[in-house]
Amino acid sequence: MHISRFPHVSRASRASRKPGRPRRTAQAARWGAALLALSGTTSVLVPMTAQAGGPAGDPGREKPTIVLLHGAFADASSWNGVVQKLQQNGYTVAAPANPLRGVAQDSAYLASFLKSITGPVILVGHSYAGEVISQAAVGNDNVKALVYIDAIMPDKGESQATLAAKFAPAPLTKALKPVPFQAGPGSTGTDLYIQPAKLHQVFAADLPTSQTAVMAATQRPIAMSAFTDKLTGAAWRTKPVYVLVGRQDQAVNPALELFEAKRAHARKTVEINSSHVALISHPQAVKDLITDAAEDYMWKK
Repeated sequence: MHISRFPHVSRASRASRKPGRPRRTAQAARWGAALLALSGTTSVLVPMTAQAGGPAGDPGREKPTIVLLHGAFADASSWNGVVQKLQQNGYTVAAPANPLRGVAQDSAYLASFLKSITGPVILVGHSYAGEVISQAAVGNDNVKALVYIDAIMPDKGESQATLAAKFAPAPLTKALKPVPFQAGPGSTGTDLYIQPAKLHQVFAADLPTSQTAVMAATQRPIAMSAFTDKLTGAAWRTKPVYVLVGRQDQAVNPALELFEAKRAHARKTVEINSSHVALISHPQAVKDLITDAAEDYMWKK
């Protein structure tokens, strides 16, 4: 390599080489100085150009907001562990309440909420919320990916009941308790709860019984009509999909969840040893899948 590649080594310095000093030794000294200079430059550049989640020097896209929607028998606090981890990674997170009144009403509510968010969104649904996010995200270009956690993913014109009928019924179906309600004059319906004594077994077997006893007492019911509501649209047909499946899920058949992931051509499907409430019992695994979706969007994968 020619010495001209290192302009800081001047002719004067070459001329000033002491008499009798071997030429090879002088060259080695100059190479050493050059390498030290380059090494010093590199150590300064590394922290400036290396960016987690993408190639060095690539500015990426705007960091998306993460929107988390809970499913039946739960509320937004079921996302607490996941929210904390996402916030620690610098994400803006929103976990709105799911009304649990039926796909049409709940998806319309979520669609309205999504309109209040500026910029890209990664939309995440647990369990029944998989149906809701699938319909609510139709036509919303800000939603860049859909993440399904132990979720139901019907197609357009399909209900949870018709989809689930393709597989063996989950144990949850034998642990439900119907409770009639009156919504107003002349308007009645039926809510479904999980029988408190069975909630631990069929819903959250990998959580302490002291915790599931509280969950049983504070559960939010879902309108029974939600199980037969047919979707009017399925955004997973056109948006990137990421799926997490709990192998010990007793509320939704894991075989059904894997079928859904394959049908939706999921970019990533993660199976873990978890009950139906992976968002509570395995928040790190759930957070990791969500950030995979976010980083894939940011770095144009």
